[in-house]
Amino acid sequence: MEQALIYVVPALGLVGLIVMAIKSAWVTRQETGDKNMMELAGYIADGAMAFLKAEWKVLSYFAVIAIILLAWSGISVETSSPVIAISFLIGAVFSAFAGYIGMNIATKANVRTTQAARTSLKHALKVSFTGGSVMGLGVAGLAVLGLGSLFILFYHMYVQSAGAGVNGVEMEKALEVLAGFSLGAESIALFARVGGGIYTKAADVGADLVGKVEAGIPEDDVRNPATIADNVGDNVGDVAGMGADLFGSYVATILATMVLGREIVSIDNFGGIAPILLPMVLAGLGIVFSILGMFFVTIKNDKGDVQHALNMGNWSSIVFTGIASFFVVKYMLPETLSIRGYEFTNMDVFYAIILGLIVGSLMSIITEYYTAMGKRPVKSIIQQSATGHATNIIAGLAVGMESTVLPILVLSGGIMGSYAFAGLYGVAIAAAGMMATTAMQLAIDAFGPIADNAGGIAEMSQLPEEVRHRTDILDAVGNTTAASGKGFAIASAALTSLALFAAFVGVAGIDAIDIFKAPVLAALFVGGMIPFIFSSLAIAAVGRAAMDMVNEVRRQFREIPGIMEYKAKPEYEKCVEISTKASLREMLLPGAIALITPMLIGFGFQGVFEQVSSAEMLGGLLAGVTVSGVLMGMFQSNAGGAWDNAKKSFEKGVEIDGEMYYKKSEPHKASVTGDTVGDPFKDTSGPSMNILIKLMSIVALIIAPHISQRPHAAPLADKIEIEKEINYEDGKNEMAEVITEIK
Repeated sequence: MEQALIYVVPALGLVGLIVMAIKSAWVTRQETGDKNMMELAGYIADGAMAFLKAEWKVLSYFAVIAIILLAWSGISVETSSPVIAISFLIGAVFSAFAGYIGMNIATKANVRTTQAARTSLKHALKVSFTGGSVMGLGVAGLAVLGLGSLFILFYHMYVQSAGAGVNGVEMEKALEVLAGFSLGAESIALFARVGGGIYTKAADVGADLVGKVEAGIPEDDVRNPATIADNVGDNVGDVAGMGADLFGSYVATILATMVLGREIVSIDNFGGIAPILLPMVLAGLGIVFSILGMFFVTIKNDKGDVQHALNMGNWSSIVFTGIASFFVVKYMLPETLSIRGYEFTNMDVFYAIILGLIVGSLMSIITEYYTAMGKRPVKSIIQQSATGHATNIIAGLAVGMESTVLPILVLSGGIMGSYAFAGLYGVAIAAAGMMATTAMQLAIDAFGPIADNAGGIAEMSQLPEEVRHRTDILDAVGNTTAASGKGFAIASAALTSLALFAAFVGVAGIDAIDIFKAPVLAALFVGGMIPFIFSSLAIAAVGRAAMDMVNEVRRQFREIPGIMEYKAKPEYEKCVEISTKASLREMLLPGAIALITPMLIGFGFQGVFEQVSSAEMLGGLLAGVTVSGVLMGMFQSNAGGAWDNAKKSFEKGVEIDGEMYYKKSEPHKASVTGDTVGDPFKDTSGPSMNILIKLMSIVALIIAPHISQRPHAAPLADKIEIEKEINYEDGKNEMAEVITEIK
């Protein structure tokens, strides 16, 4: 039974990849349009792939250093192995490949969506969403296949080969080595997200400031030298960056739940491994239900509601996953379980999963409210645009700050509720439940930049107004879904970080994080500061790169005669080169802060204070980063999303004090300024917060054995001796005796 289920997990990941290949082939077969459209799409594809190759080259140097350090680390402690370096490499390669899958299909789907929009909105939605679903299934399939396969390998290597118990130091070693896979995924995700975010926003800001504001030409006008770089940026930031981001989130969530599941003594039909397997099984089933949900994303005609179609797909996959989790939990888990003295039932685990799905859904709904067109927050920004640029900025900042209240209350309720159901394992499995439908969430998310690129190609190709109208409908919805996706990712990061935090405390051998101790409080403040300096570096990088872009665009307008009359072609490649070099140069320092800070605290303060361990100080650092990072992420992502849709509202026309205003009006110019300020908020620093807090938690978890305060496997050794005496044929009474004895 155990053997059968353990192999089902990577098989489900393989199913996702097979369906992904089928959908990718369908997109490739669609019409690409005329020669001019294909030429423009070729520029975008070439620029995107050039960036990706340059980024991989830089990250390969980082990977070599990390592999050497991890191999050394694996030799130093009993609960690790040099194999962790190989695990890291596989995670890094899979994360990079996940980004490549999204980039490759997005640069094919964009021009095909434009061509589809020449016939109908329904067909344009189908092409763009199918392109997004390739990304979603690729990320989820690779994550489940990679994690499931490596777990099988390490389980056989370290646990079964030694004839050891599930709860012993051997399983701890297997999961510690598996954590290398998550570290590799999150490391690449951070650099991809920050680098991609700097690239896309440098190009976007440069294109807007000179093209729209100074030259008075449309956003995606073919005469704007930065417009190709802008469209490339949509792919490297919102597609490749987001793909690597959610790949890392997905893996980290499952891993955190598995690490906590190891502490549960389970009398089940799977050799006691059920709590460890459960999050992987949920993730695998989530792929299947996401595939089913994708069939619901369709509209009847040009008057169909695109947002409603996407919501139908999302909600159906969530409902299917919730229903299936009941049967999975009843089938896999015993009636009674316990973690760190906290007793709960298998139904409590089911309730925690449902709560996770509810929290994820509520986070998306709340984010949609604060960023969608036609809702009060965006309307308030529009109204205050009438009195100038400054009041637009004030309104956007206020909306962003207000938007943190409800999500934090929902998140706090979710944490308390899931803990009440099943202790720390409940919090982790709630996050796993929330992330189960990642394939669908990412499909909806990746649809946005594909639609945005399609609109850009339509504008640059000077296609009829009705084509641009259809792509604008998709693009407007895509802005909202992108913001919702970021809210979802930040919420999952908060729950995952708490689970990783709990795992770190167990492995590091500390009982509590006492902030009354001055060094711990100091570390807490330092942790709270890190998201601010990280954001500062990311936003400043966008500003510097945007200045270079603005100067280059002005130079071309000045020195190349005939651009404005369509008689000369701009030097697009110069702008692409500026964004590429700037993003690769500027992404290194923010990434280094996330990776090095936990090690500085963990190793640098070992033995410095008699009453306070460095592990406890590191716990304080993680607490500060998590709280500050979640708030900063929500504030920046929602403010940027609201500013963006306030600007887009003027394209259809808005009413302010009884008067209608459209593009090129003074209020519209104010909204362009707000959108420009919000660009690095929503696409660079804001979305990077969730990777920052997870990456620092994973680094802490990996170094925990080196700074542990006691032989943390000792309490579990007692469990193993008790477990050997258990008769697995007789369940409930003996389980109760085990729990009592462990207490």
